[in-house]
Amino acid sequence: MAQLPQIKIPATYMRGGTSKGVFFRLQDLPEAAQRPGAARDALLMRVIGSPDPYGKQIDGMGGATSSTSKTVIVSRSSRPDHDVDYLFGQVSIDNAFVDWSGNCGNLSAAVGPFAIGTGLIDASRVPRDGVAIVRIWQANIGKSIIAHVPMTDGAVQESGDFELDGVTFPAAEVPLEFMAPAADEEGAGGAMFPTGNLVDDLEVPGVGTLKATMINAGIPTIFVDAEAVGYKGTELQDAINGDAKALAMFESIRAHGALRMGLIKHLDEIATRQHTPKVAFVAKPVDYVASSGKPVRAGDVDLLVRAMSMGKLHHAMMGTAAVAIGTAAAIAGTLVNQAAGGGERESVRFGHPSGTLRVGAQASLKDGEWVVTKAMMSRSARVLMEGWIRVPQQG
Repeated sequence: MAQLPQIKIPATYMRGGTSKGVFFRLQDLPEAAQRPGAARDALLMRVIGSPDPYGKQIDGMGGATSSTSKTVIVSRSSRPDHDVDYLFGQVSIDNAFVDWSGNCGNLSAAVGPFAIGTGLIDASRVPRDGVAIVRIWQANIGKSIIAHVPMTDGAVQESGDFELDGVTFPAAEVPLEFMAPAADEEGAGGAMFPTGNLVDDLEVPGVGTLKATMINAGIPTIFVDAEAVGYKGTELQDAINGDAKALAMFESIRAHGALRMGLIKHLDEIATRQHTPKVAFVAKPVDYVASSGKPVRAGDVDLLVRAMSMGKLHHAMMGTAAVAIGTAAAIAGTLVNQAAGGGERESVRFGHPSGTLRVGAQASLKDGEWVVTKAMMSRSARVLMEGWIRVPQQG
């Protein structure tokens, strides 16, 4: 085999919410990778260390979990009233593909800070002190996100006292507004409720017929009752991720739900669509102990939610799934709303494996269709490392 040198690509390794990923400016990528296609996917997989049959991503920047096998490409936006375009790639750990079908809500919190720090935002829009409003076009799903980025002495403020369950240390708060987050027709089948129902009977061979709320908001998500699938809603990762039968059950629910939502045309297509849709199960509040050892009291939350991501129970909650939770909770009659006690609400606090999270949403019924104007939640973000990514030159 001929010796090929490594190439250097400017990059930033960032935490956003409860996820981590490698961030690139589009203009810094090799020319062939500046366009969608095989060259871009191959580069990002090599950066992250996939596909890895060992499932560890030792020879790359990935952390061998769905929360850490992520890449982001940011560029100046040509769209009116937007500052940057944000493209998210979820890299499969053990298979050779990058899933571009959805957004990462957690890393959305890092896009504004990254764009400011790398000169992608017009300086006139960035105050020396105060809050910079970064208007983000989420290119995967064609939606707008507004990030409120704190600034101190002309730099992004990263330290602070905002605590986020699932993240060890406090940091500066970055509020996010997901504008009209119901997924568009191209990305997720059209209406917020693609079947036209708030609750459906979802037939899953080998599992049974489950009541399910299937919603397109933030990210396509299938909600089922915890009790219906044999759980309490208090589970931590070890209770599910080591159970091959349970993982197979959730994947079957995901596949049949995706088919009903119009995301796939044939069940076998789900194998190449790992990022979307998500599957989550909900329950009424009870006391439990989070993964950190922190007690979560039933009186501190409105409901319990556990969500699957890339075939495993997530250690906390995906940001986009939190948007789906907030939106579904705001609509009376959904399984999420019922678990939260029913009635109208504009915010909900839910318990997840790492603790609790509050998310808000404004939903209304117009001309017989549910619409959500925006969903709101807070995250934090921090640069972990910046410089150059090195990858072997492709022969």
